[in-house]
Amino acid sequence: MLLIRFFGGKGGVGKTTLAAAFALSRARSGLRTLVVSTDPAHSLGDVLDTALSDTPAEVLPGLWAAEISGERQARRRVAEVTEDARHAVPRDVLPAVERHLARAVDSPGTVESALLDRLTELVDQVGTEWDELVVDSAPTGHMVRLLTLPALLTPWIEGLARQRAKASDAERMVAGMIGDTADDEPDPLLRRLHARRERMEWMRTQLVTRALVHLVVVPERLPLAETVRAAESLTDAGLRLGAVLVNRVLPDDDPGLLGRRVDQQREVLRRLTARFADHGVVAVPLLADALTGTGELGALADLLGAADLA
Repeated sequence: MLLIRFFGGKGGVGKTTLAAAFALSRARSGLRTLVVSTDPAHSLGDVLDTALSDTPAEVLPGLWAAEISGERQARRRVAEVTEDARHAVPRDVLPAVERHLARAVDSPGTVESALLDRLTELVDQVGTEWDELVVDSAPTGHMVRLLTLPALLTPWIEGLARQRAKASDAERMVAGMIGDTADDEPDPLLRRLHARRERMEWMRTQLVTRALVHLVVVPERLPLAETVRAAESLTDAGLRLGAVLVNRVLPDDDPGLLGRRVDQQREVLRRLTARFADHGVVAVPLLADALTGTGELGALADLLGAADLA
């Protein structure tokens, strides 16, 4: 059963608005729905016209929303590892380890990894706290990295665990040689690595079996090319694509200056329909409202609800 939906695409194509509207439509149908933003430049709160934080808040009956801060999650994770290190590494090298971990907050990949950890926690609550989870993803490249991260992290964590296990075995052997067998406590760092590997394997399974990715695009040539590349990366990683949403489609009979744009969008729509025939293409018309606040999102929510996205 599909319980997790990701909305992704090139920056500025309206994925946040569509994710919020889709979540609203699901909540209106009676499902407890959580919509979260993983985009560092959050705008979900702006679209819903309410202040949001890492903690889900109910914005309407049946609809909760949150904006996940990768930086805040990274600081929390590093603090947990630092505390484990205080009980697992020799005291004379502890200051150097603490300095290294403090710098790790700003290291490449740390924020994405911490963001994935928080998302994993929320996915784990689907079926108990929420009936569905809708994710407003960062722009395409960030989204692809986030969704493929569990598969990339698992072998890396396994390698770290093997190295840590070898070090622990060596420490115990030396302790035994000098007659010191007092410390037989489990290695907290090794325990955390094994737990994290299992967690990533679990998340990978959830993404492959329970998630659907809706790519959002506007009917222009450049977003089309990026959408095709993203689709290939996601399917290569074993993830499933849902209907592609073509946003801000102009009416076919629009005269004058926009007439040429209409001709261009027809060609883009034709190519999208041919490329994503197996997944479906849903055209979302350009609407007059600013589409901020749950009131203005209502018409768009009705449209997406009627589309019955696969």
